Amino acid sequence: MNKLYADPLQSHSSKPFRLGPIKTSKREIIDIAKGWGALSFAFALIYSGIHLLGGRSFTNIISLEFLILFLVSLFTAGLGFLLHELAHKFVAQHYGCAAEFRAFDQMLYMAVGLAAVIGFIFAAPGAVMIVGNVTRRENGIISAAGPLTNYVLAGLFFGISSLGGFWSIFSVGFFINIWLGLFNMIPFGNFDGRKIYQWNMPVWIAMVAFGIALMVVL
Repeated sequence: MNKLYADPLQSHSSKPFRLGPIKTSKREIIDIAKGWGALSFAFALIYSGIHLLGGRSFTNIISLEFLILFLVSLFTAGLGFLLHELAHKFVAQHYGCAAEFRAFDQMLYMAVGLAAVIGFIFAAPGAVMIVGNVTRRENGIISAAGPLTNYVLAGLFFGISSLGGFWSIFSVGFFINIWLGLFNMIPFGNFDGRKIYQWNMPVWIAMVAFGIALMVVL
């Protein structure tokens, strides 16, 4: 998810610095860690079947099975979340904008809460805040970068899981990334889909159809 932001990022973050090729800040790193952890925990709850409405007991959180699923979620959901947001950030910077991820704490609580209560996840942990002037086309391309990254990751995880044996557990990564990609194609609110739809409706249709086809065919 990305969002054009009117105020300077510096007034909402610590002093920016470079981490290798990435221009970031302490605030951004903390927010990414929060989003990564919360989203991974929520997906681990779902894949372990632990929730209040007819699911398994929460005592199962203290188990090797849940620990393994949480670690898998950190790598699959976490990687999908991280690279999705970094894709927005890098493309925005390519167009000369300042861009940093900001977590939405209320949405993090909602993601974990819904997963714990009904076994459903609302995956909107935050957004890349963008400061700068971009055209509708450029904003659409920035927005498309995130879901496309999830589709690529879904394909990679499908390839890994097809090796069989232990590697089949990474089929979780396939479904999580397809879900993240399609979820962000919702065409309203601050979702990527709205900005892609406003820029180019055929591109939006193609991306939604491609994500559904991946899920159905693979």
